[in-house]
Amino acid sequence: MRSFLLAAASLLAIPAAQAQVETPVAPVAAAVPSAPIPRGRLSDAVVPQAYRLELTVDPSQERFSGRTQIDALLKERSVSLFLHGRNLAIHKASATVGGKTVAAQWREVDASGVGELTFAEPLPAGPVTLAFEYDAPFNDGPAGLFRVKVGDDWYGWSQFQSTDARTAFPSFDQPSFKTPFTVTLRTPPGLTAISNAPQVSQAREGDRDVHRFAPTLPLPTYLVAMMVGPFASVEGAVPPTAQRAGPLPLRVISPRPNAGKLDFALEGSKEIVALLEGYFADGFPYPKLDQITTPIMPGAMENAGADLYNDAIIAMGADAPTPQKRRFGMVVAHELAHQWFGDLVTPAWWDDIWLNESFANWMGYRIGDAWRPDLNIRAGALAEGFTAMDTDALLAGRPIRQKIETTAQIDGAFDSITYGKGGHVVAMIAAFMGDARFQGGVRRYMAAHRYGNATSDDFFAAMAEAAGDPCIVPAMRSFIDQQGVPLLTFGRTADGGYTVSQSRYAPFGVTAPAQRWGVPLCVRRDADRQCLLLTEDSGTLSIPGSGPLVPNADGTGYYRFELPAADWDALIAGAGRLNGGEAQALVDSLAASVWAGRADVRQLAELARRLATHPDSYAADAATAELSRLIAAGFAGDAGRAGWRRFVRSVYAPLLAQYGFDPRAGAYAGQDPERSQRRVQIVGRLVNSARDATLRRALDKAALRYLAGDAAALDPAWFDLAFGAHLGAGKGNDGLARAQALVSRALASEDPVFRPAALDAVGGSGNKAVARWVLDGPDDPRLRPSEKRGMLNAVMLSGETRDLGYDWLHANLDSLLDGGGGIFFASRLPQMLAGFCSVERADQFAGDLRQRLAGTTAALELERVVERVRNCGTFRDARRDGIAKALAGLK
Repeated sequence: MRSFLLAAASLLAIPAAQAQVETPVAPVAAAVPSAPIPRGRLSDAVVPQAYRLELTVDPSQERFSGRTQIDALLKERSVSLFLHGRNLAIHKASATVGGKTVAAQWREVDASGVGELTFAEPLPAGPVTLAFEYDAPFNDGPAGLFRVKVGDDWYGWSQFQSTDARTAFPSFDQPSFKTPFTVTLRTPPGLTAISNAPQVSQAREGDRDVHRFAPTLPLPTYLVAMMVGPFASVEGAVPPTAQRAGPLPLRVISPRPNAGKLDFALEGSKEIVALLEGYFADGFPYPKLDQITTPIMPGAMENAGADLYNDAIIAMGADAPTPQKRRFGMVVAHELAHQWFGDLVTPAWWDDIWLNESFANWMGYRIGDAWRPDLNIRAGALAEGFTAMDTDALLAGRPIRQKIETTAQIDGAFDSITYGKGGHVVAMIAAFMGDARFQGGVRRYMAAHRYGNATSDDFFAAMAEAAGDPCIVPAMRSFIDQQGVPLLTFGRTADGGYTVSQSRYAPFGVTAPAQRWGVPLCVRRDADRQCLLLTEDSGTLSIPGSGPLVPNADGTGYYRFELPAADWDALIAGAGRLNGGEAQALVDSLAASVWAGRADVRQLAELARRLATHPDSYAADAATAELSRLIAAGFAGDAGRAGWRRFVRSVYAPLLAQYGFDPRAGAYAGQDPERSQRRVQIVGRLVNSARDATLRRALDKAALRYLAGDAAALDPAWFDLAFGAHLGAGKGNDGLARAQALVSRALASEDPVFRPAALDAVGGSGNKAVARWVLDGPDDPRLRPSEKRGMLNAVMLSGETRDLGYDWLHANLDSLLDGGGGIFFASRLPQMLAGFCSVERADQFAGDLRQRLAGTTAALELERVVERVRNCGTFRDARRDGIAKALAGLK
């Protein structure tokens, strides 16, 4: 999710001390007054036409060097211009016009990476070639051009979205500027080099291998890719389809320790590409596809023809746990959908990034589910959407489509509102329009803007033409352009029908502003389904049948509902007969009613009991998870916790007897994925909520055998639970010793599942001595900065160590923000505080952090967290006694 463009010559990386000094090699004219610095979007005074990038990349070094040439068009006579570059040591800059070269001076004028290029004499309007020679540091986090040591080898990758291409080469780093890029990479001998286009030649020049790549099709800077290292790979081709006449070259490329784990991704990628081509009615838009992995990417990135993923998303075998396969299907379908929706057609500016991410999120779940229906991937889309409602219900927030005026606002748009809410809204509109009409609108939009840029208005216009209903687009806009979650309140009428009114949902103690949406409302009773577009404050509906009213048929509606008491009771009683989406919608609305101070927690417990045997694993655990949230937030007290454990044992112990438990590797190989996943959930509830001693001993025993070298003793599906039980079994100094040994074992491994699972277990152990050791920083150079930050997050997630974590975070905030945390780390840092539930803590966070984070990408997320923590504390202060009493009475 970042893009970069880099150029390099035969220049070698120079010492860091020298890199601090700018060295212009020709005199320039005296400084002239500059125009206002563009801290957001650049003007079109200069429009790039093509880039030539030559980059010398040796990942074993701390810096890289480059030469960049940019063909551009000046709209008017200019003595200076603005473009982008951040932390680049520019040694030479010039402009060539009509065969004449004019020296230039580079000056970085804003911390966001805006640079001013001033020329020794004015340049005439017309074509110009800008040229730069420079060097810059590698990052250690996944942003810009970054490097990581894996085993004994160094590797380098690029990650440019949203605004980190400017850390790799001088550029016009915004999505509206799409041009061809011609890339050359100079590397140490024997390394593999990868970019967006196919490699056309490789030759030895001096002590370097020179890899030259074909010019790309038009791309924005954030989609440029450059990777270098001693990679392992598998190769194949996506067979021809109705949309593509020839085979598509395909590789899966990963650090060498993952060799032997890439065939699953190769075959899965082939199938997903073909499914996407069928949906878009268009062949893959680029001449090849590389699927590349790195151990520190927090997700994935849709570089055109060269997608980048975290190792664990791609490197696996056919026997991988169900959640890992689900993640592969969803994320790969998401990123490959971007090859059309985002890469082929790109938003003109970042305020339309929802067009990329909301649509791709919906497509990821949809196409992933089509790839492997047995994995139930599509249900995850609803789970993500309902989770996003908790954020969207806050007063501090933003709509899906947010006006972006400064660079500091951009990364904040990559959040649960864009992904979870946006994807759910797309699903709702597609369901209401009908799949064929919605698909027709998508195809019309894509065809009109191939290899170019588009805006929300362009998308809405295509949807209006396809819908055949003038009300659809205003309804969609009402969800895209305003924040908040609609609450639909149903009431009975004298003739057996229902009234329904809309308002904005608000948690306990909060008064939300008056709002109105165009809500695509679909209800069901028995086999009868009825849909209407609720555009007024209230309306009526009548639906035949005698069964309970299902207010969100299939769960696709982005809204919550409130029911009369009798209707709640009937719906809860019949919950086992709902489909998975409807069950998820019921859990979300009932839990939201509890947090608003209306529904009773005993209703939620009854729902948890009835859903525990549901065949959909997302639905089966959803209500229990909501009860667990209340326990974790401190609503229970001693008697309430005892009642909670008794309840979990009564519901889940009989299920365990049915499902069985064997932690050995492959014990359940070939079993239905949903059954396998439900078993993990059942054991997890008994281990973590009921504190089942027998299961904890069994898991600890399996972990001990696994860590002693018996790989068959523990299936990866049980890593999290087993390592948690193993650490929990250690008392006093033994607990710390176990944690230190587990970290040492993790750092000796490059396994993309075991290593992060072990480190997360140590960070989240709940042991204060272990937490202090983690926060002090284990003294081992193999522990990567991203892993240190991940362990801090795990400390913060544990109620027992959360206070220690905050004290450390507050004392080290500057280093965390300035430490190259990679993609979106700073904007999401405040989320580490979301587990607190206290009015006093909310006030403290505001006082400690608000001024420090003002004007940064984290400012909005801090306000959300402060509000969330305060709302939780307000509700707990008012209702804790009643909720604790209800929990204590559970059987």
